[in-house]
Amino acid sequence: MWGFLKRPVVVTADINLHLVALTGMGLLSRLWQLTYPRAVVFDEVYYGQYISFYMKRIFFLDDSGPPFGHMVLALGGYLGGFDGNFLWNRIGAENALITQSRLMLLESVLIFFNLLAVLSYLKFFNCQKQSPFSLSWWFWLTLTGVACSCAVGIKYMGVFTYMLMLVVAAVHAWHLIGDQTLSNVRVFCHLLARAVALLVIPAVLYLLFFYVHLILLFRSGPHDQIMSSAFQASLEGGLARITQGQPLEVAFGSQVTLRSVFGKPVPCWLHSHQNTYPMIYENGRGSSHQQQVTCYPFKDVNNWWIVKDPRRHQLVVSSPLRPVRHGDMVQLVHGMTARSLNTHDVAAPMSPHSQEVSCYIDYNISMPAQNLWRLEIVNRRSDTEVWKTILSEVRFVHVNTSSVLKLSGAHLPDWGFRQLEIVGEKLSRGYHESTVWNVEEHRYGTSQEQREREWELNSPVQVDASRNLSFMARFSELQWRMLVLRSDDSEHKYSSSPLEWVTLDTNIAYWLHPRTSAQIHLLGNIVIWVSGSLALAIYMLLFLWYLLRRRRNVHDLPQDAWLRWVLVGALCAGGWAVNYLPFFLMEKTLFLYHYLPALTFQILLLPVVLQHISDHLCRSQLQRSVFSALVVAWYSSACHVSNTLRPLTYGDKSLSPEELKALRWKDSWDILIRKH
Repeated sequence: MWGFLKRPVVVTADINLHLVALTGMGLLSRLWQLTYPRAVVFDEVYYGQYISFYMKRIFFLDDSGPPFGHMVLALGGYLGGFDGNFLWNRIGAENALITQSRLMLLESVLIFFNLLAVLSYLKFFNCQKQSPFSLSWWFWLTLTGVACSCAVGIKYMGVFTYMLMLVVAAVHAWHLIGDQTLSNVRVFCHLLARAVALLVIPAVLYLLFFYVHLILLFRSGPHDQIMSSAFQASLEGGLARITQGQPLEVAFGSQVTLRSVFGKPVPCWLHSHQNTYPMIYENGRGSSHQQQVTCYPFKDVNNWWIVKDPRRHQLVVSSPLRPVRHGDMVQLVHGMTARSLNTHDVAAPMSPHSQEVSCYIDYNISMPAQNLWRLEIVNRRSDTEVWKTILSEVRFVHVNTSSVLKLSGAHLPDWGFRQLEIVGEKLSRGYHESTVWNVEEHRYGTSQEQREREWELNSPVQVDASRNLSFMARFSELQWRMLVLRSDDSEHKYSSSPLEWVTLDTNIAYWLHPRTSAQIHLLGNIVIWVSGSLALAIYMLLFLWYLLRRRRNVHDLPQDAWLRWVLVGALCAGGWAVNYLPFFLMEKTLFLYHYLPALTFQILLLPVVLQHISDHLCRSQLQRSVFSALVVAWYSSACHVSNTLRPLTYGDKSLSPEELKALRWKDSWDILIRKH
């Protein structure tokens, strides 16, 4: 019975030597002298800081995209023993794909998951024809959704490839619906499986990226001010230290600071000071000469206001407490000057179509105080809701004129200390964050003394704001800030337009050795670059030619070959289009590396076109031999160009000025030449 143990164990392996050779060359080209240069290169200055923040659990916000790519880089740093203690100073100053993949940047990670999504879907498509609903079928379908989610989680540019995969999957699903050999139940199962794998799983994974991101980064950091007060209070340190234990419910007599929810152009707090508006502005218009009210982007004692009951004179909290509710009339008394927030039918200094907001000074003239405001809680759950510290977002509607207290965003002139203008905007049905405020710091006032700033804290109800801000609330706010936050879009020396990418009329100098002429550039292999564009053009011409002839019932390709040709075009040519054309619509600073995801799809298309020409257009053996010789010549020229540009790819060789000038094949290439 144990005879089977005497039988020899036979293991067979099918090894693709071409694939092994390409993999080996790829690894060698990217890992060769990977530790050189021992310096921060280009955008590593930003991503290195983000990795340090992960190591120290410090919150940060990067508007370039979701956090998955940053976490991948941070994982690499963690596995390498990096503890976050490194000063990421600014730098001293194909081949492009090699250069990008050797550095701590996100494009290569994005390209990996883009291509993994395409590979997984092609594997799934093959399984669909052979063994639907098998284990491998489920594996490749699920991996397609996972890869798409990872691509989107690295950079928003990943959405382009994800949308492409959804369109291709939708077309195939449409053909399935029309397949009369399948039962209704089986068609429904196919559609449900695709919906789960390509819609539900990516959405869940996307949320998971943010969940892990927020779990890791629980400490206060340099980007706190961009977020809301409630978000800041959920972080350890920073605002949480200030707000810990402060009262939850705002009452008449409360002393508060009011932060603009809008946070643009900078986060700021409602503020006033002794200075008044000029009698006459520079344009000749007059003002009320009342006390200035502004929005100040720094914490200051002049940011404190007292919530006063218009029916009473005291500026202290009574016992029992009388909480302020939605719809209540209030007066806001400036803590340091004891003057009430006021607006009237006088044009604002920088926004003449809006009303001036001031603190009322009684000049004993015919301009009575108009200092009653109605409190509206924007995010209320009921019409009797109590005004809460940090959590409530409120508007102040002026009773006399129905205008709303608003941050205009304009900077006042020197007489206003360049602070931000506050205006009264006529009440409209629309909602805008510039009219919304929240209480950030809060104390219960117990003294009528005007200049006494230390109020005794009386907190019958205390709150830990972090327990009241759910993950979905934090995710929604962080996602919204990422989408609307605009970084400095000023022109960069190496910024470029999408038209310059295709013709390789631009480059980026990534690094220059502090003493020698050794340098690293993001510069493509011009042979590969032109070949990719040529392959795309040839594919489109052949596709249109075949399509027209098929319309005339002339079938140059067998049906299977035609379907493969169409699918390749949808994935490769479509991948190039969706990753390139949207940049023409973007109003942001663009660089050559934005083209790399599109370039990879062109490179994928290149061998497909070459194989198609050899198999279907070369009719005789002589034609195939000539074509093969041309391919060898083309490949040799690509290798020669790659080797010629090698010093600019690795930066490990110092070249003379003459050698550097010889590498400037285009006048638009910025090769750095030292002047000794």
